[in-house]
Amino acid sequence: MAATAFSLSSSIDLYHQHNLQLHRNLRHQPPYSKTHIFPHPSSKIFPKSTNLFLTCSSHSSSSPTLQENPLPTGKFLSNPDLQKLKFLENFKIFHKLPSGSMLLIRVMQEQEMDMTVDLLAESFAESMMLPKTYVKLLGFLVKQYLVERRTSMPHAATLIAFHRRDTDEEGGEMEDIQLAGTVEVSFNKLGANVSPPSPTPPKDAPYICNMTVKKSLRRQGIGWHLLKASEELISEMSSVREVYLHCRMIDSAPFNMYSKAGYSIFKTDSLFILLTLQRRKHLMQKQLPPPPSHILSETNMSYENDKNETFLEV
Repeated sequence: MAATAFSLSSSIDLYHQHNLQLHRNLRHQPPYSKTHIFPHPSSKIFPKSTNLFLTCSSHSSSSPTLQENPLPTGKFLSNPDLQKLKFLENFKIFHKLPSGSMLLIRVMQEQEMDMTVDLLAESFAESMMLPKTYVKLLGFLVKQYLVERRTSMPHAATLIAFHRRDTDEEGGEMEDIQLAGTVEVSFNKLGANVSPPSPTPPKDAPYICNMTVKKSLRRQGIGWHLLKASEELISEMSSVREVYLHCRMIDSAPFNMYSKAGYSIFKTDSLFILLTLQRRKHLMQKQLPPPPSHILSETNMSYENDKNETFLEV
């Protein structure tokens, strides 16, 4: 795939994408609070023997939190939604990559939107084989989309991954922290995209889309970790176990990754989609393990109805 081996192509339509401002240098403008991401270069992020660390504990922070500015003014949130919003705020996963680099995956904060827009716009332009002159236009559309999708929290979330190289034993200077990738996850009908690509997934089922990895950081397993982090988050946020995603038929690398992760083809675009100048896509599905006992019980009736409607589509 042109944009990235891990991109879910066509998940955002062209009219959904958006403008990119100049990418902030992470060394001069850290996009994270000190309680959320990597510590000062002189300290250790976590023990070198640790390959995975998941934490959802509550911390205070001087930077804006998801609860302080998560949704447009005037939108009512129930207590369960507030609890889910707090969970999203504190969700973070650390990985040590085989190369020795460190990876942090967590929910995108408002001040990190511009750099996420930049990454997505460049990825979509590459995927659609558009000239670089179109990146600014795509950036404008992508930002409009991300601003709108942010209002769907806690029923949907955008995850971002930060990458850095590990410090040496003497605590020497660390390389700049980079935004390495992003992925979007919706958990139910309230977080579903209004205009999803075809074949249409059930609206009330969890859905993963718009995954991309920075070009210079591909082939390090970052896409795989974004996918697994999405599944981890879905397991905590939804009682529905069937997860869906799209993959273009021409994208063999992402298809192989999804297949390895347990996804199988649920439905495929008909040939008529070519008349709309779109690439044919697979809708892929995976059954997650049973939900943890603490997950809030939700009725699956609406999900079953949506799934039945999907089966009836031509």
